[in-house]
Amino acid sequence: MEHRPLGRTGVDLPVVGLGTWRTFDLPAARQAEADAVVATAFDGGARVVDSSPMYGRAEAVLSASLGDRRRDAFVATKVWTSSVADGRRHFTRQLGWFGGRVELLQVHNLLAWREHLEWMDRERGVGNVGWLGATTFQPSTFEVLEKVMRSGRIHAIQVPLNPRERDAEARILPLAADLGLGVVVMRPFGEGALLRRPFPPELETAGLRDWPEALLRWTLADERVTVAIPATTNVDHAAANVAAASQAALDPDLRERIGRLAGG
Repeated sequence: MEHRPLGRTGVDLPVVGLGTWRTFDLPAARQAEADAVVATAFDGGARVVDSSPMYGRAEAVLSASLGDRRRDAFVATKVWTSSVADGRRHFTRQLGWFGGRVELLQVHNLLAWREHLEWMDRERGVGNVGWLGATTFQPSTFEVLEKVMRSGRIHAIQVPLNPRERDAEARILPLAADLGLGVVVMRPFGEGALLRRPFPPELETAGLRDWPEALLRWTLADERVTVAIPATTNVDHAAANVAAASQAALDPDLRERIGRLAGG
């Protein structure tokens, strides 16, 4: 699987990872499902895993699934609260789940970003955090995200990118490239909405198997993207996602066709 640099951090990451939104918030009785997905993704070359306190039990489930793979994982998780005290308390739990370190700690949806970046940077200074980031899924907040990006205090951003959600292409991705920030892409499948229509015969003729492959390759054809993080609890889907990331880069004409057919 191709690796790309996380901006100017010097860290190279596989281009497909594993998200946990709506998939890893599982009861203990279903832990084995998450275990199998993580094992399959890592066997296929994935290393980035992404979670958040917003995702219910997902962080705890992910921690258990990683097990001995934690030493090979790049853990990205988030702070999601308007309270610094609550954020710090939850961070203590995250350190317990993830072996005393989080590779990428992100301010989720820009909530109280100024206040959180202060203590997050101190945690980075003592080695508990590798890099800092900020996330948003709403184009209406991109102006605020730009301000955070220009602050010099973060190393990566996380935004949606797929043929129906392309707002980041206009200003956010160019700015990230200019500033040397890594780009984590959420929702490459539009939270599943882009997978529900029949797969066009013309894309099959072009050698593509299905929508997940086409959409992931469409996302990764943008070289400003560091890593895409589709979420799943299906082992076959996890295997297909990492396999798609090992395919050759799409030519521009085919990427345009995918974008037109998926985004219409």
